[in-house]
Amino acid sequence: MKIRVGVLFGGKTTEHEVSIITAVQAMEFLDGDKYDVIPMYLTKENELYTGSPLKEMEVYKEPELLKRYCKNVVCYNKNGCLTLQNKNGIFKKTIAEVDIVIPCVHGYNMEDGNVQGMLETYGVPYTGSDIYGCTVGQDKVFQKQILQAEGVPVPKYTWFYDNEYYEDEEKILSSVKKIGYPVIVKPARQGSSIGIEIAKDEESLKQAIEEAIKYDEKILVEEVIPNMVELNCSVLGSSTYAETSCIEEVKGKDEFLSFNDKYIGNGSKKGASKTMGASKGMVSANRVIPAQITDKLAKEISETSKKAFRALGASGVVRIDYLYDKKAKKIYVNELNTIPGSLSFYLWTPLKKEYTELLDDMINIAVKRYKKKLKKTTIFDSNILSSFNGSKGVKGMKGKLR
Repeated sequence: MKIRVGVLFGGKTTEHEVSIITAVQAMEFLDGDKYDVIPMYLTKENELYTGSPLKEMEVYKEPELLKRYCKNVVCYNKNGCLTLQNKNGIFKKTIAEVDIVIPCVHGYNMEDGNVQGMLETYGVPYTGSDIYGCTVGQDKVFQKQILQAEGVPVPKYTWFYDNEYYEDEEKILSSVKKIGYPVIVKPARQGSSIGIEIAKDEESLKQAIEEAIKYDEKILVEEVIPNMVELNCSVLGSSTYAETSCIEEVKGKDEFLSFNDKYIGNGSKKGASKTMGASKGMVSANRVIPAQITDKLAKEISETSKKAFRALGASGVVRIDYLYDKKAKKIYVNELNTIPGSLSFYLWTPLKKEYTELLDDMINIAVKRYKKKLKKTTIFDSNILSSFNGSKGVKGMKGKLR
């Protein structure tokens, strides 16, 4: 019997379309001999749809096609699996059942632990990092604070909330000035380079902050590393082991790898894959694989990646982005992506791990984590409420709980 794999994607996020690209790629490469692939598409209104047409890019170009040929469903747990039931109509019919979920979601509201919390509540295993790993993975400030505590190098930075900026602009500008221009301004909990700008002076800093505030209330400002090269490394594993991928050097037309570089710039080239239609996702970015770096630097990045992976509680496949100062020969962790675009499969292919095998590994890791968690104590059989004394509450029970 095949394992029924739900691929969950879309959602109310600025990275909605990026998520579709990642999911359609994954659905194409899942092994059909092992798995029944069940699309689980969340619209921007958080309506859930399923159906085979969702495996093709064309359906997303015509919303009416989606509503005509796909089923609007709701989820619930039945006999240990996630059941998708039709939402509309008098008779409630089971449309599909899912044994395990691959979240291919990106960005705020989706990748930040919200989806993982939902799946935990449903009691279904899922690939990738858990709630805690996704929360710190989405929040760039949390990441830097944890990595600093673990001795992992990060750029100099400061952070603040939007209300703090409006209440005391001079204080914030002063803290940024201590870092030294130029600086890069980011919404702390967005991805895909959305809302990110470089500021070279105080005036452009104000403009960059106003732009970032459109996307998040929490803002990160960090130094621009001089003589910079962007290097990325993927990590696959769990709390018990980790392995690293090939390292890439990313080349963008902009001053940093922008949303345009990642998803738009080369997407219209002739010869784009049938699955991707007009875009290949992160595969389309201009990159050198493997990066032309020394063995010593490659080893340092590999070891640092494993250290960061463990410190941030990651699982499954992630991508860790580095900033490398060529002159000082020093690396800095820029950020960890818990659900990277295209699941970073292209970083594993040079190591002879094809995308189908990578997805198998992710599923196996998720199943092992799920079984391990089932062995942990999560509830107690207790008669604590039998002594509950009305308005006195628990405090009125004094030592009875001890």
